[in-house]
Amino acid sequence: MTVEEYANELNVDVNVVIKKSKELGFNYKNADDILDDDAIVMLDNELTQSTDENNLTEELADKFELEDRAEEAALAYNIELDNNVKVKEKIKKKDSTKQVQDDLSLKKKNIYKNKSKLQSNKEQVESNTVIYKEGMSVADLAAGIGVSASDVVKKLIGMGLMISSNQAISYDDASIVVLEYNKEIIREETTDITNFEEYVINDREEDLTLRPAVVTIMGHVDHGKTTLLDYIRSSHVASGEAGGITQAIGAYQVEKNGKKITFIDTPGHAAFTEMRARGASVTDIVIIIVAADDGVMPQTKEAIDHAKAANVPIIVAINKIDKPNINIEKIMSEMSEFGLTPEEWGGDTIFVKISAHTGEGVDLLLDNINALSEVLELKANPNRYALGTVIEARLDKNIGSVVTLLIQNGTLRLGDPIVVGTSYGKVRTLKDDTGREVVSAEPSKPVEVTGLEEVPVAGDKFMAFESEKEARSVALKRKEHEKSKKQAHKALSLDELFDQIKEGRKEINVVLKTDVKGSEEAVKNALLKISVEGVKINVIRSGVGTITESDVVLANASNAIIIGFNVSPSRSTKEAAKEHNVEIRLYNIIYKLVEEIEAAMKGMLDPEFEEIVIGEAEVRQIFHFSKVGNIAGCHVTSGVVKVNTPCRIIRDGIVVATTKIATLQREKDQAKEVKQGFDCGMTIEDFPDIKEKDIVEAYEVKEVKRI
Repeated sequence: MTVEEYANELNVDVNVVIKKSKELGFNYKNADDILDDDAIVMLDNELTQSTDENNLTEELADKFELEDRAEEAALAYNIELDNNVKVKEKIKKKDSTKQVQDDLSLKKKNIYKNKSKLQSNKEQVESNTVIYKEGMSVADLAAGIGVSASDVVKKLIGMGLMISSNQAISYDDASIVVLEYNKEIIREETTDITNFEEYVINDREEDLTLRPAVVTIMGHVDHGKTTLLDYIRSSHVASGEAGGITQAIGAYQVEKNGKKITFIDTPGHAAFTEMRARGASVTDIVIIIVAADDGVMPQTKEAIDHAKAANVPIIVAINKIDKPNINIEKIMSEMSEFGLTPEEWGGDTIFVKISAHTGEGVDLLLDNINALSEVLELKANPNRYALGTVIEARLDKNIGSVVTLLIQNGTLRLGDPIVVGTSYGKVRTLKDDTGREVVSAEPSKPVEVTGLEEVPVAGDKFMAFESEKEARSVALKRKEHEKSKKQAHKALSLDELFDQIKEGRKEINVVLKTDVKGSEEAVKNALLKISVEGVKINVIRSGVGTITESDVVLANASNAIIIGFNVSPSRSTKEAAKEHNVEIRLYNIIYKLVEEIEAAMKGMLDPEFEEIVIGEAEVRQIFHFSKVGNIAGCHVTSGVVKVNTPCRIIRDGIVVATTKIATLQREKDQAKEVKQGFDCGMTIEDFPDIKEKDIVEAYEVKEVKRI
């Protein structure tokens, strides 16, 4: 933007912007000069502070008029303003306005100038600690320890390892060598502050204090999740929402018996798992809500899968106990089948009977959350610069990026430089979950901030820094890392399983979808029986029906492969799998499925044959001829269909037959192939039961050369 456009946006004079830019080392002279990004960021930090102070002056003056005492007006920062009275006129009329200005100056000074220095997130490496880098040589290790390379080589020979000084040494071997010199070893990624996901914060025990538990509620649609949250925080969000479905992700904090609890409100399991797929472990406890009149539904099972995959404690809340004809024992029995056995039945899962409508049992639920959080001993250090996770983000056309953050450690304060994902900014405004302005936020507190240059994604990590220079540098490095990571990231394929097994992996995660219940049980049992060198298959979800985008999200978050048996995913699901780098393997014979996975686990895969879908056609009408049988009148919706190519007949996402296209006809002529957008007649070999709305998926099988 130009200098003039920028000045208009901030409501300041053009000359003020030019003067300030010169002070910052930029050479802008005219109103139509174009500001670069660095200049805008630095001018923002300088000019918006004074703009915010002017706004604050007006608000305090307004409150001074209402309260009639400057001191009380300053303290009553959150009272509603009287917009009918002009602020400037009141400032002129009041003789004591200077007191308001003095109070403002004191408040501003406390916020911006005299902020106490917090502990840096950048940990100092102790002198007796050696940092291990991937591919580190023996000579590098010796230099880190502070001894000669020959000394380390001798130690290795004594351990029975013949490694020269220029050869790479593994982390495990290096750990043993370092112990010989009474030192500790840590991996480089745990000391790299630009890597929020892997970075290790070592807080001293004396700095840690108890923090509120962070709770997520999940369950089937209309089982009462939003109603429960509404009752807990005494508001009525659900009444204004379409179909009772939560429209946006939010975070709320409530208090019970003097203890605070933070609730994360997600619109579904997919959002919860999307965040977990991005490395965001925000939840301490998951509440699975089940309606007493409905029982365990498909989405209830999904919620259990997601919560178990996240490896967090689960509390089951049986809702709608105020309704007639309910069977709580049946619900407990069904939940036990999924591994959630009630404590009263000798299990370890807390079950609470509630009515979100009347409030019955809700206090007991909160008490159980508090009790469980005491057992978990949730702690954080409020004396360091903040770090945490994005819960929600949106773009406001007037104020820019608005982001809801959950503080997981440390304290976030007004004016702190922060890096969120790959975006840099400075906290301009800080509001709590009730919309009140605050100057700081401690661990487990959700806050809404402005000041970021970009809109981040839910699940992105953030970290606050002492200086803007450091924050900007970290943001740039994270952008570079993100680019290289996208280029390097590959899907987990069967080919890679054997390599991971050799590296010590003991479990392979699988999402299984089949055509019917009988197939599900048979395939699942066959997979669970596979054991190669002590490695087991872990079926994190199995179900009947076609593969969905929810399955893809779960597989991505859990580093799993998807196995489909007699099912075919939709085009959108395939695109989602490609986007998330998730491999989908489709089979129609159990023994082939088992053989291929066993072979992969043993590292003995035969040459791979890949199915390439070349076209799809939808059956619009059926014609019957006594000599020929059924002819399907089709419209080719994508690609091309060819005579004598293999095909699958898909009905409601389920593969009902695997055969081939026998004949094709365009109007009165026989055709070898028909392209997208054209109609044709088609006969299917050995499948007379073709019906309207069936999908004919034509494919070719090609051998894929192994690298």
